Amino acid sequence: MYNDDFFDDDFRDIEDLLIEFHKIKRGEPHGLITEDDFEYLIDFFETNNDRENALLACDVSTTLYPFSSALFLRKAELLMDQKKYGQALKVLDQIDDIDPNNIECVFLKSDILLEQNRFSEAVDILEKHADQFESVDKTDILLELSEIYDELEEFDKVYATLKRILKYEPTNEDALLRICFWAEINNKHEDSITLHQEILEETPFNAMAWYNLGVAYQGLKLYEKAIDSYEYCLAIDDKFEYAYRNQGDAYMQLKQYNKAIEVLEMHLSIAKPEDVILDAIGYCWEKQKEYKKARQYYRKASQLNPQDDQIFFKIGETYSKELQWEKAIKAYSVALHINKNNASYCMALGNCLMEMGAEKEALVCYLNAVQLRPDIKSTWQALVKALYIANYYDEALAQLVIAESHYSYKVEFVYYKAAILLAQGKTKDAVLFLEEALEENPKKVTALKFIDKDIVHHPVFAEVLVRYKKKK
Repeated sequence: MYNDDFFDDDFRDIEDLLIEFHKIKRGEPHGLITEDDFEYLIDFFETNNDRENALLACDVSTTLYPFSSALFLRKAELLMDQKKYGQALKVLDQIDDIDPNNIECVFLKSDILLEQNRFSEAVDILEKHADQFESVDKTDILLELSEIYDELEEFDKVYATLKRILKYEPTNEDALLRICFWAEINNKHEDSITLHQEILEETPFNAMAWYNLGVAYQGLKLYEKAIDSYEYCLAIDDKFEYAYRNQGDAYMQLKQYNKAIEVLEMHLSIAKPEDVILDAIGYCWEKQKEYKKARQYYRKASQLNPQDDQIFFKIGETYSKELQWEKAIKAYSVALHINKNNASYCMALGNCLMEMGAEKEALVCYLNAVQLRPDIKSTWQALVKALYIANYYDEALAQLVIAESHYSYKVEFVYYKAAILLAQGKTKDAVLFLEEALEENPKKVTALKFIDKDIVHHPVFAEVLVRYKKKK
């Protein structure tokens, strides 16, 4: 039984058509069924998942109306849906004979070839017909081509195809939206600048073109020009969200944080709040050492994205800069709870604990950092310094030996050994290591101050350093 929902007000009409269609099936005399009637019948059979009668209706209709490209297209579509690609392509070849400029036929052929993974043939068909059509049809073909090139990962051709569209249709929104991204991917910033300047000569009130021009300038780090381009964009369309966002970033790159805040606040006034925007504003306040204001925005960002460990780390950093170690520890702990495998968070916690005199707890944090990222020199440096401060000299030397197994040679480690040996009272060995380090890289002598800021004033080391300067 067929679905009665299809009939609605046309119940009597479809019933009559079905009677005439079944007469044709039985080879009986029948009344006239027009091309439109057949399309209606095909729709009816498709709606009721009656593929057999749908295809039969196509066969009958194309026999009765051999010059109807619309009916042949319906037949090709049905065959394609049934994955009978070869038969569908033969039907489309028939359309070429009766209607050589049928755009739907071109797209359907392309779709079938893509279904068969015959990408190059699909490209050839679209390229062949691209210049045969004008206006919307040509644009649609080129947009389809750009998507195929994307699938084929021929990214330079994606950009070139979108550029072809804009050369003759500079206001095409689809092409303008997409070419900005592909200019970035293909590092075509300079070409994009030239293209969009040409577009703007023809369409000076094209907000999207001004935006794309700004993005191209920004890609070349020409931030002042990018800002000017975004200004023109916003003068035309003051609701252009991404122009505010990018302009804010450009001001941040120029370290003009007040202007960046102003622009990003404008973004918040016209768009739904986003954690990345709030985070950026917080960053700008932090750079101006307005740590309380920075935290206000970081916290707003964390409410929108409570699983972003980086935001809590940034809150901890603002407290650390204010020497509020306990509050910093709480923030760092939240970040570490979310992301247990971040060595930087372990080190930050260790630094706070060291400042509070909790050396043993700090050492646990530093050991965790080293275990998480033994490939990072700074984790070993923090651990060795903490062991030195806690007077665990033998363990500090042992950790340096382990650290050296991860690196071919680090002169900083030699300076650390000299400092530790001096603290142990092994003056002769300490001097030998200090001299070795100075011969290797005297500029790295600051490593001594990292581990102990007063050690360069120790009489033994001070004498060596003076002697080395005279020697040089």
